Amino acid sequence: MNQSSSKGRKKFNPRQKDKSISINERISTFKEVPLGFTPEQAILEAERCLQCSRPRCVDGCPVMVPIKDFISLVKEGKFIEASLKIKEKNALPAVCGRVCPQEDQCEKACVLGKVAEPVAIGKLERFVADYEAVQGTKEEIKPPERLPYKVAVIGSGPAGLTCAAELAKSGVEVYIYEALHEPGGVLTYGIPEFRLPKNIVKREIDYIISLGVKILTNQAVGANISLNEIIRNYDAVFIGVGAGLPRMLNIEGENLNGVYTANEYLTRINLMKAYLFPEYDTPIKRGSEIVVIGGGNVALDAARTALRTGAKKVTLAYRRTESEMPARKEEIEHAKEEGIVFEFLVSPIRFIGKNNTLRAVEFQVMELSEPDESGRRKPVPVIGKTKLINADIAITAIGTVANPLITKNFKKLKTNSRGYIEVDDNMMTSLKGVFAGGDIVTGAATVILAMGAGKKAAQSILAYLKNK
Repeated sequence: MNQSSSKGRKKFNPRQKDKSISINERISTFKEVPLGFTPEQAILEAERCLQCSRPRCVDGCPVMVPIKDFISLVKEGKFIEASLKIKEKNALPAVCGRVCPQEDQCEKACVLGKVAEPVAIGKLERFVADYEAVQGTKEEIKPPERLPYKVAVIGSGPAGLTCAAELAKSGVEVYIYEALHEPGGVLTYGIPEFRLPKNIVKREIDYIISLGVKILTNQAVGANISLNEIIRNYDAVFIGVGAGLPRMLNIEGENLNGVYTANEYLTRINLMKAYLFPEYDTPIKRGSEIVVIGGGNVALDAARTALRTGAKKVTLAYRRTESEMPARKEEIEHAKEEGIVFEFLVSPIRFIGKNNTLRAVEFQVMELSEPDESGRRKPVPVIGKTKLINADIAITAIGTVANPLITKNFKKLKTNSRGYIEVDDNMMTSLKGVFAGGDIVTGAATVILAMGAGKKAAQSILAYLKNK
């Protein structure tokens, strides 16, 4: 750490910046955009850590990664040991290092961030996880002593995977039930390849399988297998199915050809590899002018994906301004670099078509008034002012709601007025021995918050089993 200054104030080394692939290569492929740290950069960044006696960064992490300890190991060049240290608390380090909003969590709490840029915790986490994957783990992980319990986890997204890993590490026999043909939940079908490569997701899932977890795919609980059947066959159950039902606009023309929800669009692209049609047999409509409606990470994922399918122009339309966008700043900057057009203070009022095919989207022009319950200034219509944007594809990314597949077929499971499963302080539902966590309880949130819920549920399940 440089500490030279004529006034005696400490001068800190600048935060390391990783490189990205070129703009031209980005928009023509689905390759991952950031290239990550080199070993030299990782050590330089680790040297910026103050090694606080009370590391507040840990308080900002929903899964309580021992950040101070793993960064100390990076500083010493012990990269594999650093990765293993993270895995004591987090079974998905390569995922979290890429998609976790560190700027609002661990890095936001970093003490160094009060006087300089915070330590790049997320990029260090990604680096050590990738390094271990390439170099291989040197030490053999000793399997835990087996406990006489069998637990079912419904859903293989971040909450389910984390819950399963924590239980398996404690010696519990775990079976995951996944409705789709590939595990991973939103990590597989929702987040694009250029932000989270699917080989990374598979690698993390393979690690969880190595702990003894068994994953059963094509098992839609509530459809081809009942929750009641699962409850009968297991000592405890965790429901972590997320909130994957798209929220609809309910405006004129929403059923026109060319109008997609982001859920359908991204699932076709990410899980079904529609962008490689006809090599893969799930088609996707390719457009010249594409409009994406929304301001979160999913909206940006859809917009940047649309650009990579060959669109000449992609417009992201948001009803507030850029400063109110909930998306990560890094993703906004990447979208700008790639040529995404941002249209602020507009809200869709109808989709316009010809011969049942989309031709344009009409927007109400908005302005901001006083803050609403979210703390952001509320958009209100500018009376009499509208805007037309030509489009042959429109993608709506305005949020998700709870999928009722399980709850409608098992009415003993108590839900709230919005269809989310109700749990107590120990994350147990209205059914004894049945726990739930993640988006199906809280509504749509982040990957890391779902993981935090899965970890807490695992702890509650262990306590329940031992006291059963």
